[in-house]
Amino acid sequence: MKKIEHIGIAVRNLKDSNKVYESLLGSPPYKMEEVKSEGVRTSFFKIGESKVELLEASNPESTISKFIDKRGEGVHHIAFLVDDIESELLRLKNEGFVVLNETPKKGADNKWVAFLHPKTTSGVLIELCQEIK
Repeated sequence: MKKIEHIGIAVRNLKDSNKVYESLLGSPPYKMEEVKSEGVRTSFFKIGESKVELLEASNPESTISKFIDKRGEGVHHIAFLVDDIESELLRLKNEGFVVLNETPKKGADNKWVAFLHPKTTSGVLIELCQEIK
């Protein structure tokens, strides 16, 4: 693992939350996009080398919608940047972590992504991400 790539925060209203984080961080999001396969709209803010990703559900069946219904708004996941997501998934699986995505999928911000189940990571959803080249 190279670094914390971003912290994902589940929000009810992306437009309102963008205003909050723009005021908090002193700059607007550098990128906004929809990931239809995940049922989310996202925006990204840069803070030094790290990022904050705000995630709003784009449909009531998305994992973000279910997360907010169950827990409310807040930290959803921590993402770590890796060089080789497939070998990292294999390593972590061999270490006993429960891998939620056997095969990485295309995520936001031009990344391949895969997740580890929170029950094996002290209650935190972990995302692995690798830049798509």
